[in-house]
Amino acid sequence: MSCALVTGASRGLGRAIAVQLAKDHGLYILINYSSNQTAAEETLEEIRKDGGDGELLQFNVQTKSEVDEVLNTWKANNEDKFISVLVNNAGITKDGLFMWMPEKDWDDVMNISTKGLFNVTQNIIQQMLRKRSGRIVNIASVSGMKGVAGQTNYSAAKGAIISATKALAQEVAKRKITVNAVAPGFIASDMTKDLNEDELKQMIPMNRFGKADEVAHLVSFLCSDKAAYITGEVVNINGGIYS
Repeated sequence: MSCALVTGASRGLGRAIAVQLAKDHGLYILINYSSNQTAAEETLEEIRKDGGDGELLQFNVQTKSEVDEVLNTWKANNEDKFISVLVNNAGITKDGLFMWMPEKDWDDVMNISTKGLFNVTQNIIQQMLRKRSGRIVNIASVSGMKGVAGQTNYSAAKGAIISATKALAQEVAKRKITVNAVAPGFIASDMTKDLNEDELKQMIPMNRFGKADEVAHLVSFLCSDKAAYITGEVVNINGGIYS
């Protein structure tokens, strides 16, 4: 059975992506979350409501020992299943001007996005390499493409994800594994709920924030057979704010 692991899938973009992958590809969804079990269960409920299925996997992506223990145990108990799709979505923001930024705010943002990508991908890619197939989609951001004032840590983390995507894609292309990144702009979600949408949408040619399901459709396409010759790409989805 083919499975998809979506990190940070308890809410927002992660939830929308998990639901869409189940709907479009019939994948068994592994819903990763760090602390909010209730929200993760709501994601699973939504998947099952549409006729799909999955399960919850709790681990902190930035802690390698934890990632390996949970994923290796799951693989040992599910020899009939293969994680053919990985979406590295987990990430946080801790915005502030660089000159006043606490070291912890830098470390937390970098570790969840970049160390998280390393920890989860390195574990999952072993089986993809043996099976000679797989789809990896990394969730970047417009912040990683152009840099955003007050988000030096987040911009650095997402920029690193973009570079890692391009490098890893070249390493594994011969094994029919694609590695792409999606760079959303302002998307209506928990992460943007405190932003002034009326003010910010004036910067966006489409004059609105995007929707989580619009990003999910793009991720779903990149995970499909139709995208078999697309790899090492960063696809912007931002209403024209940066193209």
